[in-house]
Amino acid sequence: MDPKDRALGLDRNITRRDLLNGIALTVGSALLPAHLFPFIEDENSLTYYPPALTGLRGSHVGSFEAAHSLRDGDFWTQAGPPIDTREAYDLVIVGGGISGLAAAHYFRQTAGPKARILIIENHDDFGGHAKRNEFRVGNRSLLGYGGTYAIESPAPYSPVARALVEELGIDVPGFQKYVTRNLYRSLGLNPKIFFDKETFGADRLVINPAPLAGSETDDQPSPQSDLWKTFMEEAPLSQPARQDIFRLHHEKKDYLPGLSSPEKKARLARMSYAKFLTELAGVSQEIVRLYQAAPQPLFGVGIDAVSAQDAWGLGLPGFDGMKLDPSPGKGMNRDAIRNEEAERYFFHFPDGNASIARLLVRQLIPDAIPGNSSSDIVTAKADYAKLDESSRAVRMRLNSTAVRVKHVGEPATAKEVEIAYARYGKAYTVRGKNCILACWHAVIPYICEQLPETQKAALASAAKVPLLYTNVVLRNWTSFQKLGVNSVYAPGSYHTFLNLDNPVSIGDYRCSRMPEEPIVVHMVKTPCKPGLPARTQHRVGRGELFRTTFETMERNIRDQIARTLGSGGFDPARDIAAITVNRWPHGYAYEYNSLWDKFWLEGGETPCEIARKPFGRLAIANADAAAYAYTDAAIDQAYRAVQEIVGRA
Repeated sequence: MDPKDRALGLDRNITRRDLLNGIALTVGSALLPAHLFPFIEDENSLTYYPPALTGLRGSHVGSFEAAHSLRDGDFWTQAGPPIDTREAYDLVIVGGGISGLAAAHYFRQTAGPKARILIIENHDDFGGHAKRNEFRVGNRSLLGYGGTYAIESPAPYSPVARALVEELGIDVPGFQKYVTRNLYRSLGLNPKIFFDKETFGADRLVINPAPLAGSETDDQPSPQSDLWKTFMEEAPLSQPARQDIFRLHHEKKDYLPGLSSPEKKARLARMSYAKFLTELAGVSQEIVRLYQAAPQPLFGVGIDAVSAQDAWGLGLPGFDGMKLDPSPGKGMNRDAIRNEEAERYFFHFPDGNASIARLLVRQLIPDAIPGNSSSDIVTAKADYAKLDESSRAVRMRLNSTAVRVKHVGEPATAKEVEIAYARYGKAYTVRGKNCILACWHAVIPYICEQLPETQKAALASAAKVPLLYTNVVLRNWTSFQKLGVNSVYAPGSYHTFLNLDNPVSIGDYRCSRMPEEPIVVHMVKTPCKPGLPARTQHRVGRGELFRTTFETMERNIRDQIARTLGSGGFDPARDIAAITVNRWPHGYAYEYNSLWDKFWLEGGETPCEIARKPFGRLAIANADAAAYAYTDAAIDQAYRAVQEIVGRA
């Protein structure tokens, strides 16, 4: 092994699921090769427990090959005729994420507890993007979220979504009793910026004097009068760039004099924030590079593809002298519009919204997850063998990719829908009186050829945002303490954000409170290609994630943390206990953008409204159906889809 790799700890015996790593790069067939089946556990196995798997998770090997083969047009030539299971249901739901689970919940409320429901899910676990990661370090159990982070939304939760949250027993207003709000600040830890030598000429960790609000730990810098002085002295920026950033934050200049506030917003909605910085504010490219990644966690693209109007709403600098009234401008993204009621409605479980998915599964299949409260759900262990028992009214079939959905007869008069799915090397069919497609919009045109072409085009336009949610378990976080840092913005690094886990303790779960204890560090990467339209950037990023092996990801992770924290005594070979990379080539729902979506700026019917229209006995749900990457959207769309089915009956 290369000495550098050995120093990074790539030879260390941490928990990795390397057996299937890399298969995704070579498998183009409809189904996994037969020689892999002995290594894939069945849900009835005593050791089947997906949350505890580490290595490459998210859209893991085995979850997408059949769908890709269907896209490429060779699935049915390889799979052969499907096997008829002779199973019949009142409702078949394609997709076991929160929208699919909520749809099952709402359908049972209407049709009764005896209604037969089958949920088909292509991944080896339920929850969709609400992914739970479990770790064990010594005698400590740790949790991380591999997808949806929290009950939060830039707009107030709808009465429907809020009612479901309350029905599940989640006390959102009581969140404060679970979180140790000022833990990191009490230890002298602050948000910082890591300047990397490839982008800025030197590796340097510097205080972040003005972090954006809304970070995961919600910590602002400790009130110190010398924050800007320290930053200006230590940041590896040229003297003109230092003057630029100080001016941007402190000078109150109107860059569009003579225009009214609405006229200014209209101009800002049509230019990127990068263009605003260079052409209006006149700052150097160093400052553009510094802020390039700032909006990535929300939009999956940088400031080259986010409007200046949205940058103003997000709190990026340069607008203090613009005299903009606080009301939202036309074409603003919902993430950029502040709402105090929405900001107060926040709740984070240690495994993110995976706990919401688990609470829904507990309601639908009570024996699958023991317990009776939203507190004990955090540490309850799911019994996956209970999910697909034939005696139950509600069943969930994991590791099953829907490959064809069609009406039995003409859609307008059909009484049933036939659903074909691929599972462990074979294809099967079931029938349902109704079907809800709670899967990604981009998949639906391939599995449901009967849909109108205009609807297929609208569905295909939902270019999901690719991302990596990486959890790294450290044996301790003393290096963070020594360096006085709790979160890092790293605009030029492989992951552009990393932070210590949000200190939340619920039920029997206890967060890490002392630097000598193990902890989960969360890292975020949104692969993109600056300079291209947003949807094109997402497609390029998606390809990058599918091509990159876990070995390459692990090397980048170890190298980045070592360079960031090395001066605090961090040793990646010694201090890293486990790594889970949640790869989501199809991640966030695409949200409309005034730079790229003319209808969003000028009005008119949106693609998601066309895409989600019911068709025969089919209804469509998921966050894509709202073009809104939040859990409340997934819940609202599930409710709408069920009402459409019930109304048709």
